[in-house]
Amino acid sequence: MATTVPIAYQNLTKSAPDWLNKGDNAWQMMAATVVGLQSVPGLVILYGSIVKKKWAVNSAFMALYAFAAVIICWVTWAYKMSFGEKLLPFWGKAGPALGQKFLTIQAELPATAHNFANGTEQTAMIEPFFPMASMVWYQCVFACITLILLAGSLLGRMNIKAWMMFVPLWLTFSYTVGAFSLWGGGFLFQWGVIDYTGGFVIHLSSGIAGLTAAYWVGPRSKADRERFPPNNILLMLAGAGLLWMGWAGFNGGGPYTANIDSSMAILNTNICAATSLLVWTWLDVIFFKKPSVIGAVQGMITGLVCITPGAGLVQGWAAIIMGICSGSIPWFTMMVVHKRWTLLQKIDDTLGVFHTHAVAGYLGGFLTGVFAEPALCRLFLPIPDSNGAIYGSPGGAQIGKQLVGGGFIIGWNIVVTSIICVVISFIMPLRMSEEHLAIGDDAVHGEEAYALWGDGEKYDSTKHGIHSLDEGEHFKPSIGVTQVM
Repeated sequence: MATTVPIAYQNLTKSAPDWLNKGDNAWQMMAATVVGLQSVPGLVILYGSIVKKKWAVNSAFMALYAFAAVIICWVTWAYKMSFGEKLLPFWGKAGPALGQKFLTIQAELPATAHNFANGTEQTAMIEPFFPMASMVWYQCVFACITLILLAGSLLGRMNIKAWMMFVPLWLTFSYTVGAFSLWGGGFLFQWGVIDYTGGFVIHLSSGIAGLTAAYWVGPRSKADRERFPPNNILLMLAGAGLLWMGWAGFNGGGPYTANIDSSMAILNTNICAATSLLVWTWLDVIFFKKPSVIGAVQGMITGLVCITPGAGLVQGWAAIIMGICSGSIPWFTMMVVHKRWTLLQKIDDTLGVFHTHAVAGYLGGFLTGVFAEPALCRLFLPIPDSNGAIYGSPGGAQIGKQLVGGGFIIGWNIVVTSIICVVISFIMPLRMSEEHLAIGDDAVHGEEAYALWGDGEKYDSTKHGIHSLDEGEHFKPSIGVTQVM
């Protein structure tokens, strides 16, 4: 009986052209997948577990919604704004990334060719050995996680409908600018600012935008600000573990190839994260006499964030130093500066995203300007003679470039995020009503995370624990410790 061979195997030159490196393509798709897992289910689980019980559903859903919304916006217009042809020095031309003719050709970033001052080409544009479809998806999951990280500043009070409007606006007018400027061939890329896989584009931007949006949205309810215990620390650790392990794709996929630079990036990522977690834990023990599990997770995150701008560009010993800094400096800003700075006290950044992502991201960008190793820089950067300050000229200039590049991201996000929030506020409230704030998930979604009641939810005799001892006796509500009498 004759068998029908799929067309993909009848003509291998079409499904596997000469430019395709199957190893690179497989690694890039796997890297994209594990970065996606950092968000769904990683941050969905972490957010749903680290918040008060009455906000578990809402917090998890904010992350899930952002992931889905960004995907559609990304392939419809935002990818080419971030990695397409140049429109402005900080922005690419918008357009869809949906057609077969575009997605099956060899990946290329057309604006990334770098020239000498006299106009002659120094470095050709980036052309990885995999199809454009792999590039679009890899960059998409980075955009997704940026919005989800930003959401961490707004948990427990932002109007979910306002969040639905905020996601596409912020992606379009903020994220795409940072991505094109630093990665897609924009002015910071051409100038030589180093951001290996997102210390500025993802973490600094989400931390600053989160703090700015938190200012405009307003604080949680007074009761929630005073008492906001996690509803499931063990499940929170599961989400944190997915975040940590997924960072192998986050930083390891940065070179767009499965090469030695990718291996360096993955090893340095884990070295820095482990060091940072230990330092943060030691500081908690020294000053608060107890090791905090939530603090350990925060230290892990600051280490992952700090190494990101230089993951494949620094040596292992430098990754340890960066981990020491990321475990101590963000700890100091969160535990000391935050409590003494009136402005930070007034802004309700629910999960401290400003400290764990903005401070750690900017710190990592600065330290990359110090420790970037010349030989590793030549494996990755468009300007081959870049290096950190400790390796001599032009290292001192590199620190200046890093500070300016980060400053641009900070300024742009403060202004654009503020404009977006003000515009949305004219259409609908940014903050939930006081009634919804008092009740939580049941009021916002009509759903609850657990088959329990209490912790801020209003007592409803038609739902909560009605029972009778014997037929004919009066119904009596079960008594819970948080029952509203």
